[in-house]
Amino acid sequence: MAIDWNREVKQPEAVKSMTMIQAINDAMKTMLELDDSTLVLGEDVGKNGGVFRATDGLQELFGEDRIVDTPLAESGIIGTSVGLAVNGFKPIAEIQFMGFIYPAYNQIMTHVSRIRMKTMGHFSVPMVIRAPYGAGIRAPEVHSDSMEAIFTHMPGLKVVCPSSPAQAKGLLIASIEDPDPVLFLEPMHNYRASREDVPTRKYLTEIGKGRQLSEGTDVSVIAWGAMIPVVEKAVKKAEQKGIYCDIIDVQTLYPLDRKLIAESVKKTGRAVIVHEAQATGGFGEHIASTINDKAFLYLRSPIERVAGFDVPVPFFALEDYYLPSADRVLQSIEKAVYF
Repeated sequence: MAIDWNREVKQPEAVKSMTMIQAINDAMKTMLELDDSTLVLGEDVGKNGGVFRATDGLQELFGEDRIVDTPLAESGIIGTSVGLAVNGFKPIAEIQFMGFIYPAYNQIMTHVSRIRMKTMGHFSVPMVIRAPYGAGIRAPEVHSDSMEAIFTHMPGLKVVCPSSPAQAKGLLIASIEDPDPVLFLEPMHNYRASREDVPTRKYLTEIGKGRQLSEGTDVSVIAWGAMIPVVEKAVKKAEQKGIYCDIIDVQTLYPLDRKLIAESVKKTGRAVIVHEAQATGGFGEHIASTINDKAFLYLRSPIERVAGFDVPVPFFALEDYYLPSADRVLQSIEKAVYF
């Protein structure tokens, strides 16, 4: 039999087992290698490799001109990044903890999110603001805030939040290549909580698209970031009681994948929204209004929300009482089903 030398031989994709922090590091390394306009700046990102080691080894590979240690001045980090972005660079600005982002709020609100509009499209701001966020790692005061809802209220700024290593790499690369600014929220609790196979090549995960992690007929459970593993545990417990759930990982808070959420709720007729931020004013309220807009007539019970309490994130061991647990999520799933 003659050999067909023209046939395409598909090789298995090269993958490597990574934690989320390793996948984030690999995404930046990939883009730094491929695009000379990409650079990283922030507190301790160079010699120290970042407080969580997200930038570990990058300064040795790319030098101090592209991996830049900055003063402890968040407003200066973001203001400098804006200047770089409008002059042809693609800065990746690290805010060491999301709780430190407040001094930079003015720069983000008045410049980062508005330059495309203010210049009538003559300038864009292709920059990424990386911000570790969330509780559960026993960090001190202000380090554990989950204030994503503030930033989804800024037209012009995209807000992305991965929950797994492979999604983190694909979403971060997509964020770096996006012509508009992206706030890239990294759930600290997930940094080293799990591993999965991550492609070693460059790839993009679409911003603005959620993903469905499980399929059920009884309840739609909607979450993001560090709450996804909590939801998965609750859904396994629910299955033991004969309740089957859709799990929706929204991945991008702004722009939100409203179609995916609506389709799931239309199918199940019930919804449970889970987030660790305080309940009042939390992003879950926007998801609830989306369900009301798109799927109200399909609801068989009121929308349930499981969230943090309306207090600052407490110290140390008390974090466990503040954060939504699998048992609290399960109670809300059952409440929706047996309404």
